[in-house]
Amino acid sequence: MSREQVLEVINKQKIVESLVRGQDMPRHQLVETMLHRQHQAEIGTLLSHAPIGDIATALMAMPAEGARALWLNVPTSRREELLRELPESVSERLMTEEIQPESESQIIAFELIEGRLRKKQLTLRDSLEGLNPVWIDLLNSSKAERSFIGEHFGIDLPDQTQAGDLEVTSRFHVEDDDDIHLHSNFLLDREGASRSIPVTFILHQGILFSIREEDLPVFRLQRRRAAIQKDYVTDCLDVLLDLYGADIEYSADSLEDIYQTLGKVGRHVLSEAITDEDASSILADIAEEEDLNGRIRANIMDTQRAVSFLMRCKVLSANQFDDAKQVFRNIESLNSHTAFLFDKINFLMDATIGFININQNKRVSQLTVFGVVFMPLNILAGVGGMSEFSMMTEGIPWQLSYGGVIVAMGLLGWATFVGVRAWENRKMRNRTKDKRRQVAA
Repeated sequence: MSREQVLEVINKQKIVESLVRGQDMPRHQLVETMLHRQHQAEIGTLLSHAPIGDIATALMAMPAEGARALWLNVPTSRREELLRELPESVSERLMTEEIQPESESQIIAFELIEGRLRKKQLTLRDSLEGLNPVWIDLLNSSKAERSFIGEHFGIDLPDQTQAGDLEVTSRFHVEDDDDIHLHSNFLLDREGASRSIPVTFILHQGILFSIREEDLPVFRLQRRRAAIQKDYVTDCLDVLLDLYGADIEYSADSLEDIYQTLGKVGRHVLSEAITDEDASSILADIAEEEDLNGRIRANIMDTQRAVSFLMRCKVLSANQFDDAKQVFRNIESLNSHTAFLFDKINFLMDATIGFININQNKRVSQLTVFGVVFMPLNILAGVGGMSEFSMMTEGIPWQLSYGGVIVAMGLLGWATFVGVRAWENRKMRNRTKDKRRQVAA
């Protein structure tokens, strides 16, 4: 089956679903659900028998959303073979968006076969005999699952909740049996919910054990790279260093997002006018980016400490030592970016607050103008309300006398307002002239 046939079936299904969605019929939701399931089954059967090359070509020809939907229907048994046919950029995009449900536990063992990582998902019913892994990843593992793995490999796997309560000074240490324990933080950058996720690493007899409570894009990315690229890793230390390196890359991507967000905010701040509502929204955006920037800075500092500890333990080979140095260089470059972003955030914060002050000053100036205009009117009104006024206007009809006072008050108020405006315009012209002289000089 060719790429054109795969795309033709998908397009036909889209047309049918759009027609059904537009029909007014009883039990519409049920019909639409059944049709969607039928199409899912049809696509699954198609992808089970189609050549891997045709599926890969179809994925590359489709837009991101369609490719993602098609990828989710690829049988699990064919995904690893399909990833080898896809460019790295496409495979990483597909896998990075795959999020594991937080409540689901996973134990995955990775063996190094012909220079590539091969994964095997484990359960409590599986036999571990003959398994020779370099990495065992435990996600949301229960006490029984940790005991099951620990008893076979002769290691005590801690609860991640307890490991998170360790003192900072004991987060990186070597046990009496030469096992290396590291407790690191990895960045999880989700819109509106960025946070650091603690991960426990244990290096035991050539096996890396990782214990965590949430799925992380860095781990998915590392697994796919090692599965696709031959000789990407050679032992458990390579896996650990590459995880730290991928975390730095992920932090760099998050910093790029901060640059884009602050660029939009900066263009808004430097516009001609900002309302108080706009300023409030801008301050909220700046505060969120400042929090993420600070989290990234703390995260890369934690990674720096972990890599430095590995270098001091003298367990790295010459090539791995060079990789660790490269991680340090990447960290140094990110440190300069985070420092620059902090300065930019402070500038935008000050500029936004300055606009708020300008808006307040405008309101105070308007109140001042009203006060200046109505001050002589209040004096005149006070004179008109005195008993002597009736004595001074004795013999003049009160309609005429008070009408004259009202007219005089209106003329006086208008004259005061015109005088204040002329004074302000004169000040503005003088400032403009002074600026022109400064530019000319």
